[in-house]
Amino acid sequence: MSQTDTINQFLQRPPGRIAAFIYGLGCYSVFIYAFCYGITYIAGLSSPRTIDIGPATSTGVAITVDLVFLSVFYLQHSLMARQSFKQWWRPWVPEPVERSTYVLCTSLALILLFWAWHPIPAVVWQIDTPFLAKAVMGLSFVGWLIVVFGTFLINHFEFSGLLQVTYHLNGRSLPAPHLSTHLLYSLVRHPIYFGMIIAFWAAPTMTVGHLLFAAFNVVYILVGLTLEERDLVSIFGDEYRRYKARVPMLVPWRKSAE
Repeated sequence: MSQTDTINQFLQRPPGRIAAFIYGLGCYSVFIYAFCYGITYIAGLSSPRTIDIGPATSTGVAITVDLVFLSVFYLQHSLMARQSFKQWWRPWVPEPVERSTYVLCTSLALILLFWAWHPIPAVVWQIDTPFLAKAVMGLSFVGWLIVVFGTFLINHFEFSGLLQVTYHLNGRSLPAPHLSTHLLYSLVRHPIYFGMIIAFWAAPTMTVGHLLFAAFNVVYILVGLTLEERDLVSIFGDEYRRYKARVPMLVPWRKSAE
């Protein structure tokens, strides 16, 4: 009997189902921690380190370190999301815990990025008017609310892997994938990324380090969306092609280019 068969047989028994659920719950907890900490870290509200407070080094060293760990995070996030990678690791990571494992790896990579980040404190812009500074900070939190709301519109618990292990615990099969096209998804095809861009760029004080973080994220989002859209077309076919034709990718109310 192969290792894959052994793992699958264990997961089909009650102890295996319970173990998979506990594992998924643990992965979800790490995800929530990383996400919430990330909001405070980028907003400058965490302690003792933020995106602008941390180890002091030269600008050259900081840029090099930050770009390396940004690349590590986004390579992990992008490569592990591809169907070819999922096929490769399925003998070791069975389908019921596949999404949870991906979420765990992404959360750990994000925590690693925050831990390794070297601030570059030189100021690019700073809003000195208290009211305007608070308004811009509020806009940043609106961006995060869009991100969270966007996950619930496509099923937050499936997005985070918890639904998969819950269905598996109860011996049920997941429903077929559903294309969400209502509310935020009727304005842009990727409201989660749209919210992230708002959250990253709406900063009362924009340092060089924060600017590097925000700019790198925009580049990644634009590149990553090309791959993600290809996957969505392969999953939903003509339904997604019609959706692309009527709804813009990232900018609301802008006519779709396709």
